[in-house]
Amino acid sequence: MSTLNITNFKIGKIKLSDGTILRLRVAIVNVRKIEGFSPFGGVNLAVKAVGGVGSISVPDELRKAVADKPLLPPDRPPKEGWEFVRIEEQEPAFEEAEVTIDGNKFLVRVEAEALMAVRNLKYRTEVGEPMYVVNWVNKVTWSPIEESKGEGG
Repeated sequence: MSTLNITNFKIGKIKLSDGTILRLRVAIVNVRKIEGFSPFGGVNLAVKAVGGVGSISVPDELRKAVADKPLLPPDRPPKEGWEFVRIEEQEPAFEEAEVTIDGNKFLVRVEAEALMAVRNLKYRTEVGEPMYVVNWVNKVTWSPIEESKGEGG
């Protein structure tokens, strides 16, 4: 059995070429030891992480462009209307956790970096914005945490 204690996180920011600013969040849900030896601290870890994207700001002209468009279908994304939008800048999201497995402590970090983005101007979201979809990658790392042995230890 393992324990998981979130120690640090940062919400990422994605600036798109159309002026939209999105936030990216990643969260560590679970960490488990899996079979086999690893030169990375002697243990293989299976790290379950989830993430999501939401808007921080969308330019008024884009809100106006979708104001009279139908709402996005609730059951599936539409097949038509997708346009690539360039990622101009980003600050990756991350979350870190201390994990204790078999009496050993590890610092686990998941960093999420956006790779590409698209938008759809043929529909609007429930908050009156174009729909944005971002593809990102999670980069997972871990390292042993050495216990402090105190003075003279």
